[in-house]
Amino acid sequence: MSIGKTISEVRKSLKSGEYTCKELTRSYLDKIEKHKNLNAYVTVTADKAMEQAEIADQKIRSGEDGDLLGVPLGIKDLYCTKDIRTTSCSKILSNFVPKYESTVTQNLLDAGSVFLGKTNMDELAMGSSTTTSYFGNCYLPYRASDNPDDEICPGGSSGGSAAATVADLCVASTGSDTGGSIRQPAAFAGLVGIKPTYGLCSRYGMIAFASSLDQAGPITKNVEDCAIMLRAMAGYDPKDSTSLNVDIPDYTKSLNKSVKGLKIGIPENLLSMLDDDGLNIIDTAKKILVDIGCELVSIDISSMEYSLPAYYIIAPAEASSNLARLDGVRYGYRSDNPRGIEDLYVKTRTEGFGDEVQRRILAGTYILSSGHYDAYYTRALKIRQLIKNDFINNGFSKVDAIMTPTTIGPAFSIKNSKNMTPIQMYLSDVFTVTANVIGVPAISLPVGLSRNSLLPMSVQFIGNRLSEELLFQISSAFEKEVCFDSLRMNIRRSIDA
Repeated sequence: MSIGKTISEVRKSLKSGEYTCKELTRSYLDKIEKHKNLNAYVTVTADKAMEQAEIADQKIRSGEDGDLLGVPLGIKDLYCTKDIRTTSCSKILSNFVPKYESTVTQNLLDAGSVFLGKTNMDELAMGSSTTTSYFGNCYLPYRASDNPDDEICPGGSSGGSAAATVADLCVASTGSDTGGSIRQPAAFAGLVGIKPTYGLCSRYGMIAFASSLDQAGPITKNVEDCAIMLRAMAGYDPKDSTSLNVDIPDYTKSLNKSVKGLKIGIPENLLSMLDDDGLNIIDTAKKILVDIGCELVSIDISSMEYSLPAYYIIAPAEASSNLARLDGVRYGYRSDNPRGIEDLYVKTRTEGFGDEVQRRILAGTYILSSGHYDAYYTRALKIRQLIKNDFINNGFSKVDAIMTPTTIGPAFSIKNSKNMTPIQMYLSDVFTVTANVIGVPAISLPVGLSRNSLLPMSVQFIGNRLSEELLFQISSAFEKEVCFDSLRMNIRRSIDA
């Protein structure tokens, strides 16, 4: 059975009776087992998936329909799933089995989708490589042409979701994006990923990293699938105080619309940090935009360069606060034989958190401490507002959307990631963090291949608040000029061999 299909293709085959959902689900589960070496999944829910597939088949036979009915998905391991282990790939939650369902995953279940399992990720979503996971590294099914022996990093923190999707170990997957954790892995894999407007998708039942930055979103093979997934995932939730009470449109209706005359802003001041490969990809993307009828406008959003330092003040501070609840008392891992309550806290958190998480907790605790709160956290919030104002006054008041690279370069090898300093790793988010800092949507799309490694490189389109329909409109027209499947197949080594 050929299972490397998009959501719409799977739905068509299920409706026509080409195969049943149970047959399809079993094929995916067999393939996941066959390719465990990619370490894309940390928990595979085979029995539950087959039960969900049987229910989907019954609904299909009775004439029910739906965009996700019977579609097998991968779920990032920070979404709480009822009676299924949810660890956020941290030792401190390695035995945590929630008794409730996150709103996003409940929305997907209500839409009839099938959950194949929980995908690998950086521990507690802190990382850009999926090398901080308690369950080990995750890999892309790619090899760089200039270093064919090196295993390729899937990015992070949603690296497992990207690897599972591009390796056809699911039809599509969920991710989460705090500073680029959907878009960067999607870019490394040559996939499509969108970070929606803050509050469009509920955060209820997501294991929190930074509450004012975290946002759920999908990683998919094409733009249409991204639109289908986001519509199912989004919606108002009274259990989340930051949830937006807005109507969720059918995003697929934005596809195939003309983009002629739309103005796309290019922040030329940011392009100086790109190498020749990056500049070549930007030039290719510019040509595509002109060919489909868009007008390119040079803009200068000078404050964007402050997004990364502001992010790395706000995010660790909020992480320090959120992770205080993981102390070995109520749930999760607990250290053995502590000498009193204080020793329990110290031992549990020392043993339970990895190095990167401890680094960010310590930084965040320092930032929030007396005497430093105003100097760092309060100032970062002021800079956040300045960046938002700059985007409104010098960006969205002049253009419909803004285009930047998604990443500085293509995916790096696992070996190279081990040699990167924390600062070097943080710089991989330099283009993506701004959308999170100011709460606007951004979508990443592949454009072409790097010249040396022949690995995917992407651009992102950033829109104003609640402009997802416009971003899908632009992305759909852009996609028609870039053959995503061919681009991925040019570099993918057959994992079926």
